[in-house]
Amino acid sequence: MDYGSAGGGSGGGGGGDHDSSDPQRRKKRYHRHTAHQIQKLESMFKEFPHPDEKQRLQLSRELGLAPRQIKFWFQNRRTQMKAQHERADNSSLRAENDKIRCENIAIREALKNVICPSCGAPPVTEDSYFDEQKLRIENAQLKEELDRVSSIAAKYIGRPISQLPPVQPVHISSLDLSMGNFGGQGLGGPALDLDLDLDLDLDLIPTNSNLAFQPPGISDMDKSLMTAVAANAMEELLRLLQANEPLWMKSSTDGRDVLNLDSYQRIFPRAMNHLKNPNVRIESSRDSGVVIMNGVALVDMFMDSNKWVESFPTIVSVAKTIEVISSGMLGNHSGSLQLMYEELQVLSPLVPTREFCILRYCQQIEQGLWAIVSVSYDIPQFASQFQCHRLPSGCLIQDMPNGYSKVIWVEHVEIEDKAPTHQLYRDLIHSGMAFGAERWLATLQRMCERVACQLVSGSSTRDLGGVIPSPEGKRSMMKLGQRMVSSFCSSTSTSTSNSHRWSTLSGLNDVGVRITLHKNTDPGQPNGVVLSAATTFSLPVSPQNVFNFFKDEKTRPQWDVLSSGNAVQEVAHIANGSHPGNCISVLRAYNTSQNNMLILQESCIDSSGSLVVYCPVDLPAINIAMSGEDPSYIPLLPSGFTISPDGYPDQGDGASTSSNTQGRMARSSGSLITVAFQILVSSLPSARLNLESVNTVNSLIGTTIQQIKAALSCPGS
Repeated sequence: MDYGSAGGGSGGGGGGDHDSSDPQRRKKRYHRHTAHQIQKLESMFKEFPHPDEKQRLQLSRELGLAPRQIKFWFQNRRTQMKAQHERADNSSLRAENDKIRCENIAIREALKNVICPSCGAPPVTEDSYFDEQKLRIENAQLKEELDRVSSIAAKYIGRPISQLPPVQPVHISSLDLSMGNFGGQGLGGPALDLDLDLDLDLDLIPTNSNLAFQPPGISDMDKSLMTAVAANAMEELLRLLQANEPLWMKSSTDGRDVLNLDSYQRIFPRAMNHLKNPNVRIESSRDSGVVIMNGVALVDMFMDSNKWVESFPTIVSVAKTIEVISSGMLGNHSGSLQLMYEELQVLSPLVPTREFCILRYCQQIEQGLWAIVSVSYDIPQFASQFQCHRLPSGCLIQDMPNGYSKVIWVEHVEIEDKAPTHQLYRDLIHSGMAFGAERWLATLQRMCERVACQLVSGSSTRDLGGVIPSPEGKRSMMKLGQRMVSSFCSSTSTSTSNSHRWSTLSGLNDVGVRITLHKNTDPGQPNGVVLSAATTFSLPVSPQNVFNFFKDEKTRPQWDVLSSGNAVQEVAHIANGSHPGNCISVLRAYNTSQNNMLILQESCIDSSGSLVVYCPVDLPAINIAMSGEDPSYIPLLPSGFTISPDGYPDQGDGASTSSNTQGRMARSSGSLITVAFQILVSSLPSARLNLESVNTVNSLIGTTIQQIKAALSCPGS
């Protein structure tokens, strides 16, 4: 309220100029200005906030107010204006302060979840000074203990411990590769030039290195955002699964579905500025087929990270559920949303794995129809380490009346090639076939057939020697074979989770032999130091013919160096699927002094490739599995071969007559073969790799490749 001071007295114009120090004065009478007076004063204030005496006298005459009232009104108005400005400034500063405080709290919360990308440990806290002092105290105590022990030891050995020479590492003799196999002769492989640092520190290469991917703190707002991202991804995936032209086009070379990127960008517009990077590629593919498993079981397989790895051992090297955002409906996973980490592989040390942090969302569209979508979700502290980004990908699962399911699969990925793809795999990978929908679906069909065969008793087993007495024995042998294949895939992978650091031996070919050393502590593997060695080479022979060569027991002496040319006999045969190449075999070698050793072998083939994995197992261990007992603790150290098409289409007539079972295996004119061996160097966990063991495994691989090329009539390849 605007007011002016009027002294005591009855003068209407403000004749009250009483001295304010008058002790008789008890009250002040306030004069409320009229609207006309206030309007005139405000108008004057806008132009002259500090009027001089002449202006105040003129106003007093015009408004009928005393000059002193005019003076006080302007003083009060200036004070009021100053207070308003201060309040506005305070409000702005308070809002800025609140914003900074919120950012500070958010940063403090984020720091609680930060880990070191190298060691996985939390960051150094503000108490680092006290931690350093604590370490200094502990070092002093340890030094005192060392001096005390040294003085005691000096009484017995004549000198303190500090003057003793350093302990030399235990010398491990070269591995006798014939031991535990077939009593073969020495190897006569080519002399190879070694280029390797043999002083590998095993303490830095643990066998079961847990992935340093700790779940971040996920707030309710993050979960809401994840739910929205998953819902949008599901909507996009359903359109990709059901649309045809112009979104999907048929490839002119092999008839595969290929995504039309221009149509995709028009239908699903998004920021694509990063595609201007010449190192960024798009891989997209779609395939469909029938799977021998009902929809509910398939959904359960896809939404369980452990079952996901077990079902796709040749593709998925690691899968972890970071956090369950929503558990969905009980019984069918509809509405289930999970934040997951997965690492995908091609079984060759030449191909790096692909890492993803994804949201996996399941939705039941209608009775008997499910959709499962996977889409990348960037977590700030880990996004920079991933070179791949999964756009909405996944599958549509339709129940069929016979208990089977029809599956349509879509893969859509962006890849940033920070390093060039190896020339052997460039065509296979850049075509999108190495990680494409056809490979996923073919593997799913084969693994579902394997599960179905495991549930069937009797008819799928050809027991030639009477050694598998029961259905339980067959299932136990199948579990043993599955574990052997998973172990082989893990040993061949370049996964970052198993801490394998591959070193290259030069001299064999342009690729070289890659070796790595690790310690085994799992109950299902021999304890000690294991040397893994692998290399990849190409042959101008179709993948199907190469697989038949490795699978046939009659041709085994032509490539199995360790058999020393001795023939083998199949003792037992367990079918794993409709294709005769999918099976488990128990082999016995003729004319060997070690009759207590058998060979467990599993072969797998589908339209994307094949593998043959084998491992020597002693007779008592095989008897445990064949009798139906738990085979989890039988030690296995498998070796074997993986066979992939080379990515070049066959120019002959065979491509046009290929069946769905063979797929691109039949469409390819050449093969990429990865040969991998695992050798127990020493049962001592502290042993180090020595040159003799390296020469042995190098010679083993070199001789094996020479014999394969000679047997397949392509020695110059």
